[in-house]
Amino acid sequence: MNKGIFVTQEGYAKKLVDRFGLKQSKTCSTPLEISTRLRRDEGSLLADPNPFRALVGSLLYLTITRPDIAFSVGYVSKFMQRPRKPHLEAAKRILKYINSTSDMGLLFQKKNDLVLAGYTDADFGGDLDDRRSTSGYIFLCGGTSVSWCSKKQDSVSLSTTEAEYKAAALTTQECVWLQRLAEDLHLPISKTTMIYGDN
Repeated sequence: MNKGIFVTQEGYAKKLVDRFGLKQSKTCSTPLEISTRLRRDEGSLLADPNPFRALVGSLLYLTITRPDIAFSVGYVSKFMQRPRKPHLEAAKRILKYINSTSDMGLLFQKKNDLVLAGYTDADFGGDLDDRRSTSGYIFLCGGTSVSWCSKKQDSVSLSTTEAEYKAAALTTQECVWLQRLAEDLHLPISKTTMIYGDN
């Protein structure tokens, strides 16, 4: 490809959709509904948790080239120990989204100047069971995603400001590591790395 290198798991994504019997299902435009709030003990327990665990494990592998599903897959993976019906439905929705976007991936373009930029956000008190927030970040280098994370915070934040601060601190740690990695690989980062937050 003249534009650069395109990394995708399209074949794996299609096999995954087919394996779980959702090839002919209705597609979704987002991996999770905006209003989705799952609880640990809500809904009936699954008689056999193994299909849910296999599905979530397969989705985790797919996040290697799909940062767009990282948060939603991380969200449903919290319920691996005792999965319930609403958890399975949420995981199936992610798969329906993948069914309509299986050809998505990462394009690493040929560029002389590498600019590293980070974006961070936090979901304040998003976990209804323990009220902990989720930190998220993504770094782009040359316009392509090179590092991303969606992680529940270690402690309860008492305000949105605190949750955002913790997310920004996590993002800054990753930024320092990426800059040092670029130096070790002799890849000159042409400008100061900017980290953008929504607050």
